[in-house]
Amino acid sequence: MAQPEISDRVWTIPNVISFIRLLMVPVFAVLIAQGHDGWALLVLAVSGASDWLDGVLARRLGQVSRLGQVLDPAADRLFILITLLGLALRGVVPWWMVGVLLARELMLFVLLLLLARRGYGPLQVHLAGKAGTFALLYAFPLLLLAHWGGVVGDLASVFGWAFAWWGIVLYWFAGLLYVRQAWPLIVRDDAPGHPAAV
Repeated sequence: MAQPEISDRVWTIPNVISFIRLLMVPVFAVLIAQGHDGWALLVLAVSGASDWLDGVLARRLGQVSRLGQVLDPAADRLFILITLLGLALRGVVPWWMVGVLLARELMLFVLLLLLARRGYGPLQVHLAGKAGTFALLYAFPLLLLAHWGGVVGDLASVFGWAFAWWGIVLYWFAGLLYVRQAWPLIVRDDAPGHPAAV
């Protein structure tokens, strides 16, 4: 399959969707902090759907952009972080889940710093990383719904934890793939930012 052409455009439909998802982060934080679970659940559902939608539109409309390649995963990570903290503070998810996912983000942050020092930009997103992100974005609203009780809550708990475990495993699997991909670039002597590079 041919790789889509990457443009330098800023105002594309997928980028606007990613911007809106970023704007939903503080909205969700306020809603979950104030106990408006129904509205928080709606924001989570819309965020998960928009994450899928912007990728599909970028490819189908030929609007893959450099900004989008940075903005989309950044919006995902920020949304996952704020959602995790909000749900953990409410007792919806355990704090160990926050620690496990934050440890992966810290690892990738250090990796990106090392790559930047060698003159490289962000790595190409892996399918495993996208799948892990999707799983987590679907897990969070289900885990929130699980606290409503009843049959719906019980089913939401089962499916929510299934998505959460798959998301955690895929998230870390993708993180290790990034390390494997980046390490040869970090240690090579002819990196763009290395004194030996031409």
